[in-house]
Amino acid sequence: MNAVSSAEIRERHARLLDRLRDVAAANGQDPDRLQIVGITKTHPLSVVRAAVGAGLTLLGESRVQEAEPKIAENPDVEWHLVGRLQSNKARRAVRAFAVIHSVDSSELLRRLDELAAEEARGLRVLLQVNVSGEAAKAGFAPDDLARLDPPHVASLTGLMTIARMGAGDDEARATFRQLRELRDGLEDRFGQALPELSMGMSADAESAAAEGATLVRIGTALFGPRA
Repeated sequence: MNAVSSAEIRERHARLLDRLRDVAAANGQDPDRLQIVGITKTHPLSVVRAAVGAGLTLLGESRVQEAEPKIAENPDVEWHLVGRLQSNKARRAVRAFAVIHSVDSSELLRRLDELAAEEARGLRVLLQVNVSGEAAKAGFAPDDLARLDPPHVASLTGLMTIARMGAGDDEARATFRQLRELRDGLEDRFGQALPELSMGMSADAESAAAEGATLVRIGTALFGPRA
């Protein structure tokens, strides 16, 4: 497998971002709010270096242990944790990441907020919602999220979901639309702005853009297939 170059990543990122912002605008969403998080999980450090060389400033990983050496070499990047977080790695995650997308319980939410205060970190966290209702997926069920008491957590900035693998455009859009509607309802109940919607990956990014995604998680379309 040939290594991807910075020039290739830069061109792919620019083309994809333009397309997604066009889709957002065509569907009444704010295109300027949409950003791409380049997902480098399982890719070697050479790919991270190429991504940084291409000018990417938002990168994401799924596991704390895999991410730490990449973050240590590239501390100026805004690093996002997009995979499930085990509670015993919470402090390490707070130290390493600027944004955590995958908070799946109110207990973890409050723990991360406490750790961020202890570590003097400006952490931002998103609640993961299992909108598709798949048993294998983590996250709040929509009904449970709707009953969640206002957590009064300063670091809470939005919601995240993953559409069902293989879902068509209509199904994916329905999933992402429901997440946006849940976010709007929580803003009203909590009296707190929740500006971020993390939704969409390489296969369903346009569906997410059409429904108001602000953080689209892209790996393969930027960096090629994983080994």
